[in-house]
Amino acid sequence: MRGALAGLMALLGALPLSAWGLRPVSVYEVDLDEQSATAVQNAMRQALVRATGRRESADDPALAGVIADAARYVQSYATGPRGEPQVVFDAAAVAHAIDTAGRSVWDRERPFTLVVLYPPLGRSDADTARAELERTATARGLPISVIPLTVVDGGGNTLGGEVLLQSAQRYGGDEVLVGRADAAGVAAGQLQWTLYTRALSESWTGPLSAGIDHAVDLLAPPPGAAGSPEAAARVRIEGVAGLADYAAVERLLQSIPGVRRADVAEVDSGSVTFEVDMRGGSAALEHELSGSTRMVRSTSGSAPLVYRYQPQG
Repeated sequence: MRGALAGLMALLGALPLSAWGLRPVSVYEVDLDEQSATAVQNAMRQALVRATGRRESADDPALAGVIADAARYVQSYATGPRGEPQVVFDAAAVAHAIDTAGRSVWDRERPFTLVVLYPPLGRSDADTARAELERTATARGLPISVIPLTVVDGGGNTLGGEVLLQSAQRYGGDEVLVGRADAAGVAAGQLQWTLYTRALSESWTGPLSAGIDHAVDLLAPPPGAAGSPEAAARVRIEGVAGLADYAAVERLLQSIPGVRRADVAEVDSGSVTFEVDMRGGSAALEHELSGSTRMVRSTSGSAPLVYRYQPQG
């Protein structure tokens, strides 16, 4: 088994960097219109939304004290990349305050999401749409890139999630968010949105901002997750036939909200055991995997977590 593990780890070392797309997010550096107590409090509201991934954090009564005492969390004032004034909050102190309030902190390493609008827009409309999508994504703390990724085959048929995710990986992306419009003018109507991740695919309807907003609602940890302590869980994944399956399973586990670490612990013929650190431990991991289209539970009850991976599920 050790020989198999060593061989697998050696192969993983050969994977291109673009295979792992999590991106750090600037959560606690917020633009300022002016240096005043009110402006700093408003900046804290923005930081809380980014830190938790939850829009309601800006007006959450549980976090009202953090906003009122925003000046106490100021670490420094700085100049942003475009010359804009910024306030920099103490990341550790704010995260601790959020946790103490019983709310969840989203890891700063977040899934890099490729956003695709189909059919493609004209230059002017595309620039306008990109600006709105990027503005909303920045406010919610989601790293994105709007790209003209192909979402249909030569016959005009919609490509499946597995194919889209493989294409996204070549661009360093973790997941794909597709917005389809019946009319060329995006601003005039609603889009059919679909988020494709390693663990799920979900669709909804809404304007440009709703694409980002609902995607973050799905990806960010639930508000009450802070009430559960972080714990290690072991899960054995069967049906892992090779390096590609291993990489896909690891990315799936790492994409689960609340997971801080997912490392290989054991390798056997056709299966890999992972040690996963997340809030809520085994119970939380089991709950999250229950909604996955790629994982089928092999055991139930109090038995160790064992799932079978279905690449084409």
